[in-house]
Amino acid sequence: MSESSVVDGVAKDLFIGGKWVAASGGRSFAVHDPSTGQRLCEVADASPADGKAALDAAVAAQPGFAAMPPRERGEILRRAYEILLARNEELALLMTLEMGKPLAEARGEVAYAAEFFRWFAEEAVRIDGGYAVAPNGNGRFLITKQPVGPTLLITPWNFPMAMGGRKLGPAIAAGCTVVIKPAEQTPLSMLALAGVLAEAGLPDGVLNVVTTSDAGAVMEPLIRDGRARKLSFTGSTAVGRKLLEQCAEKVLRTSLELGGNAPFLVFDDADLDAAVDGAMQAKMRNIGEACTAANRFYVQRGVYDEFARRLTERMAAQKMGRGTEDGVVVGPLIDDDAVRKVRELVADAVDRGARVLTGGSEVDGPGHFYPATVLVDVPRDARMSDEEIFGPVAPISVFDTEDEAVAAANDTEYGLVSYLFTNDVKRALRVSERLEAGMIGLNQGIVSNPAAPFGGIKQSGLGREGGTVGIEEFLETKYIAVSL
Repeated sequence: MSESSVVDGVAKDLFIGGKWVAASGGRSFAVHDPSTGQRLCEVADASPADGKAALDAAVAAQPGFAAMPPRERGEILRRAYEILLARNEELALLMTLEMGKPLAEARGEVAYAAEFFRWFAEEAVRIDGGYAVAPNGNGRFLITKQPVGPTLLITPWNFPMAMGGRKLGPAIAAGCTVVIKPAEQTPLSMLALAGVLAEAGLPDGVLNVVTTSDAGAVMEPLIRDGRARKLSFTGSTAVGRKLLEQCAEKVLRTSLELGGNAPFLVFDDADLDAAVDGAMQAKMRNIGEACTAANRFYVQRGVYDEFARRLTERMAAQKMGRGTEDGVVVGPLIDDDAVRKVRELVADAVDRGARVLTGGSEVDGPGHFYPATVLVDVPRDARMSDEEIFGPVAPISVFDTEDEAVAAANDTEYGLVSYLFTNDVKRALRVSERLEAGMIGLNQGIVSNPAAPFGGIKQSGLGREGGTVGIEEFLETKYIAVSL
């Protein structure tokens, strides 16, 4: 299985109404390998007219798909799950080529995306309602759930297949048709996923994929069109705010999974081996390019030096290189802008008094690389205390009291995830309840699971994805009053 054959095996056109079609005017844009900067291929560059055609197809397919028995929708997802597992190697290589993450992580992401299809295949047949007697006894209440309707989905570049699975799984299970726009940097994984779902028997028009270099021009008219009834977006808080404003005009139902600024708290009584393992997971998953990545490490004074020493030792040993190479943990960042931001954040922290224990300098040569980096004595006024790093940098600060740690952790407009390491059960519960986040990693560095509700509070978003509540985001509740 060569790299060229994997790229060549993916359709490069738009997927509209069950057919692969060229963009109007034949426009295309390039997809690049972030480890080399070289061009991988060209894909169709959708215009606003192409976006409208995709929504037309989704609207036309909605009545028939909503009427499809839930079991049949679930079986489509189940077949897609099996195809993804069978093709894990080629899909993982495709993802590594366009996004950069190491192959081992890419394999894990393909399996993770597949798990969303399996989970929601099972949830499709568990959409329920209710029956109740009116308080006065003269009537009955019938409660039923129906699909929201045509849905717009926008996915990010950092988890190009998993985010597709996390959104498409519940939408399809609920009976919603979809127009989905993948990130410009990583369209190939979504195009491959569309091919898998078509092969699994998804009816024409249910899934429509528009790849474009101008997301605003293509998607804003669809949001304001009035026929789409929901938007689900994963990306930055700044873009999420703009989309929320646009959705207000037609009162679209919205799910927004936005930015994060995750604190990672280590108390004196923590198991340091577990804390360092958790730190490596929370920081280095996806090269640090994750909204759930630990962004601020707060360590109690009694274990501060030892934790920093152990984490530095582990970070310094991480092999950096192209994601296809054996043993690589630190792949390239997505582009030059990402490297520039990480460089600026590290320089700002050092200027304000932080010390570099490992890394902290750019790498010569092709590709968008930045080494695993540990900073200590990072002051509160450093930019990285407020801004997502989105790279392999672990900034560590010291604290003395529990109240001080909680105050520092909550001192952010974001509230996606917080991590907490302690062996004191009372403290674990007490601090978990005080932390302002939608998810808590208690003595573990990974929180994502298809069977759990993923999402944040404050400016980290609205709604939840995954778990038993994930499908509810794509369902409307209808109440039928019955007179007796």
